[in-house]
Amino acid sequence: MSSRAVLYPFPYAPDSSVIFTSLANTDWAVFLDSGYPYSTQGRYDIIAVEPVCTLVTQKHITTITSQNEVIHSTDEPFEIIRHQLSRYKKIVDHHPIAEQLPFNGGAIGYFSYDLARQFVPLPTLATDAENIPDMVVGIYTSAIIIDHEQQKTYILADNEQQYQALLLKIQVPSSHVQLENFAVTSAITANFSNENYQKAFDKIKHYLKEGDCYQVNLTQRFSAKSQGNAWQVYKVLREINAAPFSAYLSLPNLQILSSSPERFLKLVNKQVETKPIKGTRARKVDATENAEICTALQNSEKDRAENLMIVDLLRNDISKVCQKGSVRVPKLFDIESYSTVHHLVSTVIGQLRDDHDALSLLKHCFPGGSITGAPKIRAMQIIEELEPYRRGIYCGAIGYIGFNGNMDTNIAIRTLVQSEGHIRFWAGGGIVNDSVMSEEYQESFDKAAVMFDVLKRFSTP
Repeated sequence: MSSRAVLYPFPYAPDSSVIFTSLANTDWAVFLDSGYPYSTQGRYDIIAVEPVCTLVTQKHITTITSQNEVIHSTDEPFEIIRHQLSRYKKIVDHHPIAEQLPFNGGAIGYFSYDLARQFVPLPTLATDAENIPDMVVGIYTSAIIIDHEQQKTYILADNEQQYQALLLKIQVPSSHVQLENFAVTSAITANFSNENYQKAFDKIKHYLKEGDCYQVNLTQRFSAKSQGNAWQVYKVLREINAAPFSAYLSLPNLQILSSSPERFLKLVNKQVETKPIKGTRARKVDATENAEICTALQNSEKDRAENLMIVDLLRNDISKVCQKGSVRVPKLFDIESYSTVHHLVSTVIGQLRDDHDALSLLKHCFPGGSITGAPKIRAMQIIEELEPYRRGIYCGAIGYIGFNGNMDTNIAIRTLVQSEGHIRFWAGGGIVNDSVMSEEYQESFDKAAVMFDVLKRFSTP
């Protein structure tokens, strides 16, 4: 049963983090961040707080919490989300711009890489050092949507009372917000030594030679002890590494700081888009040298082949739920540049069939093939064998599924996670037959450079 919500105008500010600072201490406050004004590659920011319902999946049990009840369900997590979206669905009233906005209320949260264990036959070999839920999603009937292209801000609310209550929360001056100072209190350590990385690399090369896979993504996990409010870290991260699919999630006993440059799945009016990244080079200061690096990356046979493997994998994934003949690749081997790296990016699109929705699209494509390898299931099995720790949120997805049927999610790379007094981040790359161990090992540090830089600023002597 649908009910009505209202869209209210609100003064525009180019930096949405100013609004979110007043919510940074609040459990279930979420910020889907385009990186503006430090990046102009994205258009919208979405901020939401106080969900009417929360869904927390741990292994095969989802805890559904609403105002009046707590239910434990063993149903498939995506089916639970679908049911709760139907239960709380809102239709936005009294504003002609509402249908043009990307989000009119709905589900926002994360889907960890390990949620795939519910759909993919994986062994249990890697240590679960993350100790966090496999999925955390809130159903939000109110939100703040910032349109940086039109320089407009809107507040979505059920009624005037909810609107006024949200206004009180977000209009608290930043100087009045008390946040516990953040600090990194130990050295940052990796779960792979150079020697152990070499052994895993050699094992992957063996599997490639035997024909098990064409490509396998191998990732390092970095960790340090930490304390305080991670919002301070995210504000620095978004300034020095602005990315169009960023996010900050303030969840109970868990903070997620994502500066992702990679879109996983976007769905608008049944039009599907995915933008896999494969191929990375470190960025230089000199403009001429940067131009040469980009040209070399775009013309690299190895990187183009690696990118094409994942394009084919994703074409196959979305073809399962898209109309026959609608899947196309309008952009192949584009260059996208960020503060520390250049990426080789392709775009795959398709038209979703009428008998599928955003959640079935997400299920059939999860997790993203750009961070597993190909074929996907065998690559994931090898990852489970060779990586010492489970990935948790890393290489999962963060984003929204709206009441209006639209969806936008990232691949959770360039992502830090803080819980239980530790902050962690990951970096890796795809290994193929032509890969050189020293280059792949260095690439993981190139990709992680910005996280090292940010955390160094908060390190205690």
